[in-house]
Amino acid sequence: MKFLLDECVEYRLVFFLQKEGHDVTAIGHDYPHSLPDPEVLALAYREQRILITNDRSDFGELIFRYHNPHCGIILFSLKIGDIQTKQIRLQQVITEHSNQLQHFIVITPQRVKIRKTTEEGIQ
Repeated sequence: MKFLLDECVEYRLVFFLQKEGHDVTAIGHDYPHSLPDPEVLALAYREQRILITNDRSDFGELIFRYHNPHCGIILFSLKIGDIQTKQIRLQQVITEHSNQLQHFIVITPQRVKIRKTTEEGIQ
């Protein structure tokens, strides 16, 4: 699978995902720092990557209010710096929800919430 890590996500997840065999790039490392969120989302879509972020409000609005096209969003709603929990939960989502990764997925400590996106959001 192909992933793009937003700038606000711990870069250590790149190594974890690559070790699992995924193609991973990151804002601030493979692309310029401080790209506006609409550009990050457009970049992920152009490259057919699932975006991993900690930024709920901006990407939620871009997807659900403005119906921007995307290939999937994984949002961490976990403590920043809790890399072990993020790795475990991310692996669970990739394994158990592989057929739903094109939607808006929120990972919390207790559960995974999948908000299906409209067809125009996943063109």
